[in-house]
Formats: sequence, structure tokens, C-alpha cells
Amino acid sequence: MADTDAGSELFGSYEAELKLVQADLNQKLDQIPELAGEPRKSAVRQAERSLEEATELLDQMRIEKQNIPSSTRSKINQRFRNFESDIDASKRKLKDLSSDRKALFGSRYTDDPNTDEQLEQRQQLLSGTDRLDRSSQRLRDSQRIANETEDIGRGTLADLHVQREQIQHTRLTILESEGYVDRSVKTLRGMARRMATNRIITVAIITVLVLLIIGVIYSKFR
Repeated sequence: MADTDAGSELFGSYEAELKLVQADLNQKLDQIPELAGEPRKSAVRQAERSLEEATELLDQMRIEKQNIPSSTRSKINQRFRNFESDIDASKRKLKDLSSDRKALFGSRYTDDPNTDEQLEQRQQLLSGTDRLDRSSQRLRDSQRIANETEDIGRGTLADLHVQREQIQHTRLTILESEGYVDRSVKTLRGMARRMATNRIITVAIITVLVLLIIGVIYSKFR
């Protein structure tokens, strides 16, 4: 119970932090269309960092929601899917803003692929794309880890169920054995009582015979 409470609190903490990061990210995305040149590139880089931070928080929330009881996980899953949808929308919006090369590079933009400025622009665009790809890969890795963790949890629960049935079967066997032992003890006690009774009867018979023999001998020599 303590682990599930801790998981819920940690999930809530990540959720609150993600809301702040989302608000900052949305503000940056709204400012980018109004900028050009270097200010626009700077704003794009800041938005990329905010997006990476939001993605990392979303990954942590995906892991922590596995520790939340299934009775309340449906509401959590709905909120989580809403966050995922918002982050995906922000990624698409940032990608569209980053692809506007004329606004991104200002007057330096040219269609000539052989100029140094164009090569630099292409390199910057490729760098931004790489960062987005790495973020997507981290998201896929986190999803894979979450799925593997869930599979391990299900396997552990199945093993515990089997062990519980084995323990119950062993307990029933022990109870049956104790019943057999009790009946055996009662039987032995009955046999012991009968043997004692037979011994007393035997001694009494022998005593009577001895007395009779003594009586006969006494009557002959009287």
C-alpha cells in the first residue's frame, strides 16, 4: 500500500512539473512565428530543450503509473494519453516552425546548396532533426521498458498464485497427516489399555490357581 501511495504522489509531482513545462513550451511556440533570423533560431533551440524536458517527464510518468492501483489507473491513463497527445502536437508544430527555413535563417537564406551559409543551415536543420529523433527513440525505449516491466509483473503474479496454491495443498496434506497421527495414537492407547487389562486378568487367574493348589495340598495333609 505504501508503494502504491508513493507511486501516486510521484506521478502527481511529475504531472505538475509537466504542466509547467508545457505552459513554457506553448509560450515559446507562440513566439516563434513572430521572429526571424537569429532570434528565431534561439527560440527554436529553447523550444527544443523544453520539448526534450517534457518528453523525459512523460517517460517518468509512464513508468510511475505502473505502480498505481488498477482501480484508479483508468483515470490516470486518460490524463496520460492527453499529455501524450499534447506533446505530439507540440512536436509537429515545432517541426513545422523549424522547416520554415526562410524565416529561420532570415536574409542569409539562399537556395544555392554550395554556399557556406546554406551548408550551415542544413547542418543546423539536421542537428535539430537528430535531436527530435533521439527524443522519439528515448520515448520508444521507455515504452519498451514499460511493456517489459508490465510483462515481468504479470509473470511474478502468476508465479505467486502457483506458489500460494502449492502452500495451500501442503497445508491440507499436513492437516490430513495430523489426523492420521491422532487416530494412530488413539489406537495405540486402546491397545495398551487392553494389554494392561489382559495382564491383570492373567495375574488374577494365576493367583486363583495357586490358592486352589495350596488348598488341595493343605486338605490332603490335614
